[in-house]
Amino acid sequence: MEETTLRRKPTIRDVAAAAGVSRGTVSRVINGGRWVSPAAQLAVEEAIRATGYTANHHARSLATGRADSLAFLLTEPQHLLFADPTFALLLRGAAEALAQRSMTLVLLVAGTPGERANVAHYVSAGHVDGVLLISSHESDPLLADLLAGGIPTVCCGIPLGHQGEVSTVSVDEIESARTMTRYLLGQGHRRIAMIAGPNDTPGGRFRRVGFQEEMGEHFDPALVEEGDYGQESGAAAMTRLLERTSDIDAVFAASDLMAAGAIGALRKVGLRVPEDIAVAGFDDSGFAANQEPPLTTIRQPWDRISDEMVSLLLDVIAGAPHRSVTLPTSLVVRETA
Repeated sequence: MEETTLRRKPTIRDVAAAAGVSRGTVSRVINGGRWVSPAAQLAVEEAIRATGYTANHHARSLATGRADSLAFLLTEPQHLLFADPTFALLLRGAAEALAQRSMTLVLLVAGTPGERANVAHYVSAGHVDGVLLISSHESDPLLADLLAGGIPTVCCGIPLGHQGEVSTVSVDEIESARTMTRYLLGQGHRRIAMIAGPNDTPGGRFRRVGFQEEMGEHFDPALVEEGDYGQESGAAAMTRLLERTSDIDAVFAASDLMAAGAIGALRKVGLRVPEDIAVAGFDDSGFAANQEPPLTTIRQPWDRISDEMVSLLLDVIAGAPHRSVTLPTSLVVRETA
């Protein structure tokens, strides 16, 4: 009969001894590597490989009272999760960032009052350790409920009405809109229309502000329409603009989907892009490059946004004060403008 040897499972103590660091340093590396020197990080990672250590997440959850999962919370109608490619990019990035930390991402959609109530109950019951709030509306009480309940939260974009109260990861919406508007003005356009996002969202409000500031004396409020970031709303907004005036020479839409809708509306009335009217968007989520013609737009750094949101949220969960991170965008010139 063959002899079977049972090998003791390596512990954090074993990893710390092999790396020559404290158990607290090992724990910080396992939980994301915050506040750990590069040398200590490397030593712990090598010790983990050498000892064959794997985290016992069930035991850790029982000991810490944490779920080892974060919520990806979208406060929009469910169909937009699949219609808007920006949400899919953020979801993928957040999932990858958590997978590297052996944590789980829970997708929550709260586009109706009933869904918001369910979500508030779910997160307050401790099923997740914190919330990545992907979209926010000024009139939506959910963020206020999360903050009042002491739920660690990080927002994508600056939440209107709660500036300075919560950690955020955003792009400079105003300067990004000014960059695109400046580019269109530099191409000789003067009658530039804007299809803005909802004014109760940070992207809707601040991109509109940047557009108006850069247009200066050329700004005409009659050339501003609003959509919901979706393609159909962009087409409807473009149609309203064309009914109002016939001298538009360029259109800046606050999302690539609305820009695509505007192009469709222009084609219906026989106008060519860019020969008759230039069109520009905002996001560059992959959708823009595949349009015909390819869309000039503002590129957001989607992977960095997701990664920074996860890192900030883990910091907040660990007790760090809230802070905000602003990331750069870039102008991508293609055939529509």
